[in-house]
Amino acid sequence: MTHSQSSRKLLKMIIIALLGTVSLFLFFLNFPLPLLPAYLKIDFSDVPAILAAFVFSPVAGIAVVGIKNILYFATVGSGDPVGVLANFLAGVMFIVPVSFMYHKYRKGVKSIITGLIAGTVVMTIGMVVLNYLVILPTYATVMGWEMSATEKWWSVLVGILPFNVIKGIIVSMLFVPLYLRMRTWIEQKRMNFA
Repeated sequence: MTHSQSSRKLLKMIIIALLGTVSLFLFFLNFPLPLLPAYLKIDFSDVPAILAAFVFSPVAGIAVVGIKNILYFATVGSGDPVGVLANFLAGVMFIVPVSFMYHKYRKGVKSIITGLIAGTVVMTIGMVVLNYLVILPTYATVMGWEMSATEKWWSVLVGILPFNVIKGIIVSMLFVPLYLRMRTWIEQKRMNFA
């Protein structure tokens, strides 16, 4: 590996770490949605991960989501590892389709919007299935709750499903204009690290 290659690799790692830190900051700026359970909060922490995925690769986006969740767990000392894992999985399910569409097809607004829609659908379906089969039963066990299949379906259908659809739409509505402003920068950085 040449000096130039090792410098680029180090710079890439620094940028991913910085985006992970920005993602953590955005994670703390969250807000609940009316009519949904208060523990479901919207945040914009996936935006830096999408940027990393666009500039580098889907793996870089996943790394940003991972860094955010590790830092959150370390700083808050959360007694909720299930919630942290759920947030990580939701972020991955949202970011991978978006970055795949961006890298696979023409890197334009149309492919990004298609990717954001695909990411929202994958995240919503994935979180519905994971919550029903794994996350809610794990919470119930840890908290000592009795939860019937009907209660799980009700929680998923009136909480998890609409929340993930709304989150995907809100993050997408924020990301598209941000991408349009940063498009040249993203393309330049992508070429620098290619």
